Amino acid sequence: MDSLVTDPRLVTAVATVCSFLVGSLSFAVIVSRLFGLSDPRTYGSGNPGATNVLRSGHKGAAILTLLLDALKGYVPVAIAQHWGLDQIAVTLVGLAAFLGHVWPIFFRFEGGKGVATAAGVLLGFQPAVGGLVLAAWLLMAVVFRYSSLAALTASLAAPIIQWQLMGAGAMTIGVAIMSALLIWRHAANIRKLLAGQESKLGQKAAATLQQP
Repeated sequence: MDSLVTDPRLVTAVATVCSFLVGSLSFAVIVSRLFGLSDPRTYGSGNPGATNVLRSGHKGAAILTLLLDALKGYVPVAIAQHWGLDQIAVTLVGLAAFLGHVWPIFFRFEGGKGVATAAGVLLGFQPAVGGLVLAAWLLMAVVFRYSSLAALTASLAAPIIQWQLMGAGAMTIGVAIMSALLIWRHAANIRKLLAGQESKLGQKAAATLQQP
């Protein structure tokens, strides 16, 4: 029995599954319900994330969603590292949290883009990397006021920063995978940016869902 408990493969598998389940908690939907707001999947971009919750006009709900989405990426990674799991295992745990947000099992696999959760994972992997990527996101968000443009810039910068500071390895591959998925999830936003139709940060959404 003890050998099963200490088997690193079993520990990694359990940690990865638990991380996916934590990531599957769609806090945009949960927080909106707690605050009596409309389901974020029914207005604006239809994306269950902090930026779309902000379009409801409730900044407190948006900030809480942002923090919780980031924490569900950070906490599983931090716990995995505290347990002394190797880099591959920690990477799998981080990816699982991110994938849980994008395809949440509790919400019919219809999740958000994963920006905040990815940021939490990066901070868990290496605070310096996460901090620099967040700085890139913040700079673009403040200057241009497009959350999607900021996310795309941060997604492109993340694997480069990770590789420069940490070198090649499992975590760098994990960051590259998250970045590629983030860019793919922003395909509709890219089209809107090119067409000049993308909503800016803080802009209230229409009552009904805007189709991409």
